[in-house]
Order: sequence, then structure tokens, then C-alpha cells
Amino acid sequence: MKKLHFILMLCAISMGASAQIETPQPSPSAKIEQKVGLTDVSIKYSRPNMRGREIFGNLVPYNEKWRTGANENTTISFSDEVMINGEKLPKGEYSIYTVPKKGEWEVIFYKTTDNWGMPQEWDENNVALKATAQVQQLPFDMETFTIMIDELHNEGAVLNFIWANTVASLPFVVPTDEKAMASIDKIMSAQPGPNDYFAAASYYHDQKKDMEQAYSWIQKAAEANGDAFWILRRKSLIEAEMGKKEDAIATAKKSLAAAEKAGNKDYVKMNKDSLQEWGAM
Repeated sequence: MKKLHFILMLCAISMGASAQIETPQPSPSAKIEQKVGLTDVSIKYSRPNMRGREIFGNLVPYNEKWRTGANENTTISFSDEVMINGEKLPKGEYSIYTVPKKGEWEVIFYKTTDNWGMPQEWDENNVALKATAQVQQLPFDMETFTIMIDELHNEGAVLNFIWANTVASLPFVVPTDEKAMASIDKIMSAQPGPNDYFAAASYYHDQKKDMEQAYSWIQKAAEANGDAFWILRRKSLIEAEMGKKEDAIATAKKSLAAAEKAGNKDYVKMNKDSLQEWGAM
């Protein structure tokens, strides 16, 4: 019996030693993963709250380096080289430090990411890029520090730092066209399928490239899948872009019929809108 009591006591001690109390963190961590064009962008940071405090010019002094968040380094990674303020930032992961000012912020991309807050010794050799973010005042307060990737388009986006009534915005440019054209050249010189023809034609059309080439590809895609209302829709738009109005109307009517048969209300509406615009309804 004594041996059993001793074993139970050891188990209790062991469980007590390994147990950990869980409580909410005052500055919870967050992660953002965003595809911008063909470039992967990832941000990790911690999000402090205002909690009634005056932020910029007080808790976060003006004209001094700020850790841009709380706890571990705020980090950002790019899967490709990007352009910021007209300068190249190589692909990789960086800490983000900022110098808030009343009219603008200096945003610093720092090569080491294992600091807790600011580096113990600041090394200018570790500065990969310094850029200027424009500041605007909000008509309301953002209680929790927030980093957002907004205004997405194929060629880039805007990195927004938002806290209290302040937003600092930093646009960046990604190499989408370079990567897309390399992919198109590679696939189209090999053995492209119907989906490849459609994707290549769509990209050429969207980017206002060679319409004759786009038309050749979309015709091949349509020949392989004549009931695909989305392919016919794109073909009609390319035809309209090229001034082939009668062909565009005929193709749009085929797309409309296929979309109605498939029960796709979005494409039904888009085709009807185009046919009305072209004077065919």
C-alpha cells in the first residue's frame, strides 16, 4: 500500500511540474499570407492595443526607431525580388522597423529576424532597404495595431500599418509579368492543353498584349471545349477588342446559351450586359 501511495504521489508531482497555465496574451500574434500577382507575401507580427493610451508621439515617439508591433520581431517575407520606392529588395525574410513621423514613416527592412524587439546593436550593414511610407489620418481610432496588404492588383499592392488614427502606406511592385511571360513561353513551346490556351489568351487579353496571338489561342481553347461558357465569354471579349463585332455577338450568344444551360447566373448576366452594350438585345 505504501508503495502505491508513493507511485501516486510521484505521478501527481510529475503532472504538476509539466502543467502550464494558459492565459490570453496582451499582444496576440498574427500571421498574414497573401498572393500578390504570382508572388507570395507573408507577415508575422504581434498586435498591441491602445488601451486608452496616446500612441504616436507618446507611447511610440516620433523620429525614433520602433519595433513595429510587440514581442518578437515583426517579419515579412517575399518569394520574389520586389520593388519599393523604385529600389530593389531581394527575395527573402526581413524584420520590419519603422521611424514614425507626423507626415511620413521611414520603413526599414532589416536582414536579421531573431531579435526580440530592437537589435541590441544596430548594424547598418543589415539594412536591406529603407523606404518612405505616406501617412494619412483616419476619422476613427483603430484600437489594435494592424498590418494589412491592400489595393491588390497583378503588379503589386500596398502595405498598410494602422494604429490609433494613423495609417502609413507603402506600395510595392512584384514581377508578375516577367514570371507570367516566362511560364507562357515555356508551356506554349511544349505541349499546351486547352486550359493552357485559355490561360495564355486571357492573360494577353487582360494585359493588352498581342490580340492576334490571344485570338489564336482562345480559338484553340474553344475548339477543344465548345460548351465551356467561360471560354466562349473570353473569346467574345477578345473579338470585340479586335473590332470583330458580329463575331463577338455570335460567340456571346453561344456563351449565354451554355451558361443558361449550366445555371450560371453570373455568366448569364455578363453576356446579356455585353449583348446589350453591343446593340444585340
